[in-house]
Amino acid sequence: MSFGGLGFESQFQRSQRVAISFQLDNVRIGSGTLFLIAGPCVIESEDHAVRMAEIIKGVTRSLNLPFIFKASYDKANRTSLQSYRGPGLVEGLRILKNVKKEVHVPVLTDVHEKADVAQVAEVADILQIPAFLCRQTDLIVAAALSERVINIKKGQFVSPWDMKHAVEKCRASGNDRVFVTERGSTFGYNNLVVDMRSLSIMRKFAPVVFDATHSVQLPSATHGDDDTPVSGGQPEFIPVLARAAVAAGVDGVFMEVHDNPREAKSDGANALDTRKLRSVLKELLAVQKGLARVHATP
Repeated sequence: MSFGGLGFESQFQRSQRVAISFQLDNVRIGSGTLFLIAGPCVIESEDHAVRMAEIIKGVTRSLNLPFIFKASYDKANRTSLQSYRGPGLVEGLRILKNVKKEVHVPVLTDVHEKADVAQVAEVADILQIPAFLCRQTDLIVAAALSERVINIKKGQFVSPWDMKHAVEKCRASGNDRVFVTERGSTFGYNNLVVDMRSLSIMRKFAPVVFDATHSVQLPSATHGDDDTPVSGGQPEFIPVLARAAVAAGVDGVFMEVHDNPREAKSDGANALDTRKLRSVLKELLAVQKGLARVHATP
């Protein structure tokens, strides 16, 4: 197995394995290799979704970095009733299916309702349990029974050690293909902070992904022209937090990426501009390669 271009499975890579790893497309999740989950927060149109998948795939392919496309068909947890939620279940799944067909990448999307799981599982390779729903037993069990890979986002209100219970709900339902994603913890009002210790704590019981863009979000911190609550963000901190997470040994990095963040229909304030994606990813790969070389040196 290749590791960051080194051409061998190093002692560092072996030490980075978790107890349960699994294969999805061209990446083995939990093996110590790095992969990227990226895309716009929400599906804005079919053309935009396909274009974003093509742009990101072009960057990741040139860097030999496995890529999973992410976009939501419905953002059910928007702060305001007036906020754009997405195209909905039927149209959204049709678009995601076309992304897979046209771009040839695995896809990840949120699922909010137990009743939607079966339909979503027909298209998505990974079913994502949103952070606010990470304690919803019936939803997690239904997703696990779909036999798709499950990503459980750690709630902003949940301790890292308590995420083990969410993971065990999947495994007790017969599905070992589960990983967890850190996206920051509530730190007072309208602010999040990342406790890097959580990455190491959670990786003792499951592969871990770091969400570098939601972690710099300022939830409902600003207001639009019509006084509608809008989440702010500090995207300038995406690279530094992502580098720290890779240095801490995460399996993958999650980023909401957009070709025009100012015009994004959801979470534009904390999205990474596509023009910056290559440089950020090169930094992350450099960090991982550097650690591998250090651990490979006698």
